[in-house]
Amino acid sequence: MSLFKSVATVGGFTMASRILGFIRDILIATVLGAGPVSDAFFVAFRIPNMFRRLVAEGAFSAAFIPLFSKELELNSKEDALQFAAHALGFLTGFLFLFSALFMIFMPFLMQYLAPGFEITGDRFALAVDYTRITFPYLTAMAVVALLGGVLNAFYKFAAMSAAPILLNIILISALVFLLLNTSYEAGLILSFGVAAAGIAQVIFLIIACKKEQVLPPLIWPRFTKKIKRLFQLMLPGLLGAGVLQINILVGTIIASLLATGSISYLYYADRVYQLPLGVIGIAVGTALLPMLSRQLRAGDDVPANDTMNRAVELSLLFTLPAAGALMTIDYPIISVLFEHGEFGSYASQTTSEALFAFSTGLPAYVLTKVYAPGFFAREDTTTPVVIGVIAMAINIALSLLLIDSLAHMGIAYATSIAAWVNAITLLILLRLRGHYQVDSRLMRRTLGSFGATIIMCAVLWFGMSSLDFLLTADGLIPRIGGLCILVAGGGTVYGLAGLLLGATRLSDLKAMLRRRRTS
Repeated sequence: MSLFKSVATVGGFTMASRILGFIRDILIATVLGAGPVSDAFFVAFRIPNMFRRLVAEGAFSAAFIPLFSKELELNSKEDALQFAAHALGFLTGFLFLFSALFMIFMPFLMQYLAPGFEITGDRFALAVDYTRITFPYLTAMAVVALLGGVLNAFYKFAAMSAAPILLNIILISALVFLLLNTSYEAGLILSFGVAAAGIAQVIFLIIACKKEQVLPPLIWPRFTKKIKRLFQLMLPGLLGAGVLQINILVGTIIASLLATGSISYLYYADRVYQLPLGVIGIAVGTALLPMLSRQLRAGDDVPANDTMNRAVELSLLFTLPAAGALMTIDYPIISVLFEHGEFGSYASQTTSEALFAFSTGLPAYVLTKVYAPGFFAREDTTTPVVIGVIAMAINIALSLLLIDSLAHMGIAYATSIAAWVNAITLLILLRLRGHYQVDSRLMRRTLGSFGATIIMCAVLWFGMSSLDFLLTADGLIPRIGGLCILVAGGGTVYGLAGLLLGATRLSDLKAMLRRRRTS
């Protein structure tokens, strides 16, 4: 399977999930707005999600997929599935115990996870209750991550990429119910929806693995040498693979010290810039790791380097214009998406400021997803953890330094700067170790993408002024129309400018589409 087809498969389902996620967040903004209940729910939603991405999808996937691919190459499918079964037993057992302890001591831990929430206040009590309900989601996602890793190693990316759609469908259903039944406690219903979504995704992945005949058997786990190696790779990767999630959690903790609503502003901004990050960065990283692992295991260093270059090229082709657009038309995007019901114009302004700040780091977030597999595929999870700790320390220090002058924007800028430190350091170390060489084609294409992005941003800036009568209209329909014109116009300008400046070629696009049809 080609890299493009793999990325297109993951990116397509991720796009569908993120679109549903936008609908979900629009409804959340309508039902909850930006206040104490929304702050409490977003803390409850973010904490297990952070651990999920850090442990289940981050460190575990980074360590598991190269080892599982190695088993497939050197031994047999049955041996690989036996290894997966032992790993599943230990991972779920550990996380079940971890979740139980976390839920029991939640009132104590919440004092440190959200130190700005007064112990006697509503936000603290609600956050404790909601997080206890949502936390089992972590264990469910561990099962999903392992089963998805097994499928990805066989280049079956669709099921794992589609699974998050279930979360959005369930939460959208809960929100529609709340709109029709306003007497229910919204945060409580949504928290139960998160837990139910975890169970639904486990069932979905079990069915997908059975269909492909790659479901690991249920066995009593044994601590073999291979499992020991898995945990040796996982432990340093807990920070290295999930540094972005840790930075986001740090931002949430510090934001709790600011005015009520600050956590919500950061959450809504995070959701918008996560769209290109998910569709591009996560899709490329997900497809790249098993492909690199197989190539390096076979000793194909030159094709592996070419795969890395094409992954960076593809990432920047879409990420640079996405970052430019989010920074240029940040306010229209937020106001059209979220300014309904309890979400007012002041919330739109403050959220758009956070979106601008987050977007300055978007290329770095995506490049980290591309460079990190260069280490993980070589079973090196130690190097990224050192870089991750440095980036995290920078994020914390800058957040604390900037919140006095920039409030919630300071937290977003600190996260972006930390992401750039992470990405640039990964690139430098890959080059110094001889694991990666930037080719001339990548340099030419990147310069073309950057030039086309500047042209697009200029057009968007003038277009925003011209369409002000639509973007500031009282009705939602003309505002949506104005935003759609901006997005479509910006995309068209970027595409034409990109072709003229050499960011891509029609022949390359046609070749990729042919591979997608024939793969």
